[in-house]
Amino acid sequence: MKFVDEVKIRIKAGDGGDGAVAFRREKFIEKGGPSGGDGGDGGSIVFRVDPRMSTLLDYRFLSQHQAKSGGNGMGSDCNGKKGETLVLRVPPGTLIKDADNGHLLGDLSTPQAELLVARGGKGGRGNMHFATSTRQTPRFAEEGKPGEERNLCLELKLLADVGIVGFPNVGKSLLISKISRSTPKVADYPFTTLVPNLGVVAYKNHLSFVVADIPGLVEGASEGIGLGLRFLKHVERCKVLIHLLDASGHAEGRNMEADYGVLCGELKKFSPSLAKKPQLLVANKVDIPTAKEAYAAFAKHMKKKRKHVFPMSALTGEGIGAVVDAAAQKLFSKPTATPKRAKKERG
Repeated sequence: MKFVDEVKIRIKAGDGGDGAVAFRREKFIEKGGPSGGDGGDGGSIVFRVDPRMSTLLDYRFLSQHQAKSGGNGMGSDCNGKKGETLVLRVPPGTLIKDADNGHLLGDLSTPQAELLVARGGKGGRGNMHFATSTRQTPRFAEEGKPGEERNLCLELKLLADVGIVGFPNVGKSLLISKISRSTPKVADYPFTTLVPNLGVVAYKNHLSFVVADIPGLVEGASEGIGLGLRFLKHVERCKVLIHLLDASGHAEGRNMEADYGVLCGELKKFSPSLAKKPQLLVANKVDIPTAKEAYAAFAKHMKKKRKHVFPMSALTGEGIGAVVDAAAQKLFSKPTATPKRAKKERG
């Protein structure tokens, strides 16, 4: 299935039905009064979360959505039928924005969450409502009100507990394939991953969490270079970030310290709150002899900054368990409360 995470659509709620102009024409009733019924209200438009959906692909090919209008009023005090509410289903994590002014209308991130985005027009009143002692045969009725219409922008931000970020070809896809049942494309060339991949990690004690493989970031991603700008938004909802670094020196002129600095800088430029999220530093490809020396030097350097670096090989499986344990600990451990200082007793 093609991954689509941003679309623009136009919606229109149903118009209200017109009120009716009618009079009673019944046998044995000499003076039948007005009997025009009311028009039905137009159908509204509601967005509802569907956990089975994972993309906005359906809206890429169908960008116009209109609810049914209300029926017109009829004689014998009969009201028109109300238009049905149009329910548009979206995946969890969808943001609904007004495309004309950019205002956020709602964030649909919880199961079965709903958002009313356009109200149907109210039906017009029939002529029976306008009869008075001096105007006993009104020959007019109200027209139905038009339904609301607007242009919307739907933006999907994946709901993942752990996000794996790193430069292209550092082993993100291979790692997520080892710790979950996700089967992303794995190959030895940059930008193999063109869409985020989600996987569920079955942990101990019946616990589980969702991990996302975010497509490769490069320097300048927050300014639109590479694929990073398009997918950085998917990192915002993650609770823990895994910085995956290449310890093999596969790319000339690059090292883990510089790569880590670039990644932190791009995340901070995109959203300052990202830099404050819990993080894990992981040096991948330590199964290569030269990578072990690079890891040791980098770990020693980061230790001075009070940061721990996990050695790992996504290819052989070395160190993967420790990384998963550390991520789970940050996710499931309860924050410890800071003890209050005891008040000094007065003598």
